[in-house]
Amino acid sequence: MPWSENVIIADADYIDRVAFDLTVNFERMLERRIPQADLSTWLVCAALDGGVSAQGTTQAVLLHSKQKAQLDNFRPAHFDNDLNGQAFRDERLGEFLLATVPVEENLVERDDLFLDIVGTVLTQPEVKRVVIVPNAEEVTLYDDLRETIRRHGQQDEESQKQVTILTMEPRAGGRFQQDMLGYSLMAALGIRGDEFKR
Repeated sequence: MPWSENVIIADADYIDRVAFDLTVNFERMLERRIPQADLSTWLVCAALDGGVSAQGTTQAVLLHSKQKAQLDNFRPAHFDNDLNGQAFRDERLGEFLLATVPVEENLVERDDLFLDIVGTVLTQPEVKRVVIVPNAEEVTLYDDLRETIRRHGQQDEESQKQVTILTMEPRAGGRFQQDMLGYSLMAALGIRGDEFKR
């Protein structure tokens, strides 16, 4: 398939779990109900974190467990009915194309498939910016991801890509930028900074 200049690769089960944790914590802290996260808002914020700044096309690849039919803490939520093959347009950044990839755990290891997709995207000459959201709490996966980026992402000057990894806390670096996953998820959950000043 043809790739866009901008690609987001995310472990959907992981971001769903983090969104749940943030919801529980912030409902207690702010003493108000937190709505489900808006997936399109999160994808736009993730793209901005990854350096996307102009109209174009961004592809989002969301890996999820085959046993899970939908996200529990986002809207829209259903992988097959609402997300896979769908698109939306943002007035600042242009079109976002969504693809969901179910992981059949008995056929392939989730981490291996995640790394495979990252490696494939990094070798595509048309891709300029890649945002990666792994389950960075898995130390082995994060180390393997650093190695995959080192091996596939920077073959020569012309093929260098802007790679950004979003994590909940800073991790050991590599040939990529890092940003905090929590900020984009807070925006998607409708949590504003001024709420903390009260």
